[in-house]
Amino acid sequence: MSKKINSSSSDPANNEIKGYSDPQLVIGKRNYIYFYAFDPISGLRKRKKYYLGRCRSRKEMQRVSRDMIRNISRKLEGGWNPWIEQSDSLTYTLFSRTADLYHDFLYKRLNDRSLREDTVISYISYLKVFREWVEQRNEITYMFQLDHLVVSRFLDYVYVERNNTFVTRNNYLAWLRSFTAYLLERGYLQTDPCAQFHHIKIKGYTKERTIIPDEVLVAIRNYLEKHNRHFLLACYLTHYMCIRPKELSRLRVGDINIGKCTITLHSDQTKNHDSITITMPQKVARLMIDLDIFSAHGGCYLFSSRFMPGEEQKSEKAFRDYWSGHLRRDLKFSTQYVYYSLKDTGITNMLRSGMDPISVRDQARHSSLAITNTYTPLDIKNANPLMLKYEGLL
Repeated sequence: MSKKINSSSSDPANNEIKGYSDPQLVIGKRNYIYFYAFDPISGLRKRKKYYLGRCRSRKEMQRVSRDMIRNISRKLEGGWNPWIEQSDSLTYTLFSRTADLYHDFLYKRLNDRSLREDTVISYISYLKVFREWVEQRNEITYMFQLDHLVVSRFLDYVYVERNNTFVTRNNYLAWLRSFTAYLLERGYLQTDPCAQFHHIKIKGYTKERTIIPDEVLVAIRNYLEKHNRHFLLACYLTHYMCIRPKELSRLRVGDINIGKCTITLHSDQTKNHDSITITMPQKVARLMIDLDIFSAHGGCYLFSSRFMPGEEQKSEKAFRDYWSGHLRRDLKFSTQYVYYSLKDTGITNMLRSGMDPISVRDQARHSSLAITNTYTPLDIKNANPLMLKYEGLL
């Protein structure tokens, strides 16, 4: 008759919390040690046995069993699971755990400035939606369960159930690829669940540019001349020099060379992390002089409290907030005209004025003329005069 010997007194409730039971020795025809451990595949606690083998004496059996129990207990406490192959152990990591690690990784990259702030904010938002969906649907517990079908169901949820555009669905797919690349690199996944997915493409679709009409631009200028000339300067810098709100928030008085009519954006300020010097139109320079900008020392932020130079950095959100909370509210123009429309409108109007595309490309900091050409209005696209005079042999 087999005799069970407890390795130690164990509390069943404590075993439930741990996910395994303490190893115990059973003495019988064949001596063995057993314990229960949670099997993530079946979702059940299963019994695992380890036989002691032949021992020459009872004293040797006690020594061997004691050593085995101690080693097994230490491994169990360290997170080992006998039902999981060692090579794939990370794929059985809890999804919630890896999501937390990825969240911290994004903020580390933000602090190291290897990712832009708006990118991190977007990725955190996508992660939040994905985690909520996983929790509501009970789709994933362990990382090995994140497969092709889960990705497919989530993208359908974003596109169909949430009734988003195909652009939003494509953005989520781009984020999922970034997320799964992180998981693959660290061994939490063995195969890429996004490999078979592609962006949805709509034939003839081009990104729409919202251009502010001339009469609205005039109304904005007149309003700001009366109510907030420092915010007018911010609008000038975005409209004439294509400086983004985030770049405006980091711009300092010392970055401006009024003698040469240039503004230098440093690598820690720009979208692509490249330093660049931009030509400043005389109209912008005159407004700076009128506002006595250069009475502030070079270390001051150009836009601080009330959009005036100061020691405290203004957030990029403040530019959009003033636009919607004052300009749009008081002038009652369309919600289609957002602050960033000033940049699109500036590029389009430069091209419409006859400025050569290469100069516009450089001012807008586009990587190619092809990008600049997307801003060219159809009504000013003319025939190539050299092609008009060309005559072939035929």
